[in-house]
Amino acid sequence: MKEEELFRLRKNEIRKGLLKYTRKAFGILPKIEKPRILDIGCGSGISTLELARLSKGEIIGIDIDQSALDEFVQNIKIAGLTSRVQAVNHSLFDIDFPDRSFDIIWSEGSIYAIGFKKGLQKWKRFLKPYGFMVVHDEKGNVSKKVEQIQKCNYTLLDYFVLSQETWWSEYFAPLEQLIAEYRTILTTPQLPKGLRQAQGELDMFKRHPERNSSVCFILKNA
Repeated sequence: MKEEELFRLRKNEIRKGLLKYTRKAFGILPKIEKPRILDIGCGSGISTLELARLSKGEIIGIDIDQSALDEFVQNIKIAGLTSRVQAVNHSLFDIDFPDRSFDIIWSEGSIYAIGFKKGLQKWKRFLKPYGFMVVHDEKGNVSKKVEQIQKCNYTLLDYFVLSQETWWSEYFAPLEQLIAEYRTILTTPQLPKGLRQAQGELDMFKRHPERNSSVCFILKNA
């Protein structure tokens, strides 16, 4: 197995350590029998597959990173979930599903691209009446976001914060160790794409650690 492939697999294992927060958010939702879920900005589907296991429902994950989606498709097959989970190349700026299609809309770290309030407004029509939205975003001004949630006619069920210390200890510190380890064993001077991207993530965190607190909102469509 190539060095880059091994790095990707080990980075995914670090990422899976954060799934406890996916489970925490899902646990706040009331029980829905086999819900239909849209995961916006699913990436390689680490959270999406966990949602499939938790919900027993049908899930569509959308993203525009085809290499991540290719990995997701392989993992769907490995997990034996091809009948319930789909990976679709689709932009979060131009979602094209029928209105009131989903019981739950899930977005971990993607709503920033469109803007918090705009995402709440644009994605609302895809939720069934009294459906649910779970949005994990940078912390910013929580009071302002709560106000925007109310103005967009959602009920805030709950929220929780992941501090920058949590992000460091549970994700970035292990990632830094992994990067350092792979730099010592690389056989070429050129850093593989995956390692360059990971280094970029780490550098961004270190430049602006104060921006790396995040908040997960659990909402009900009013």
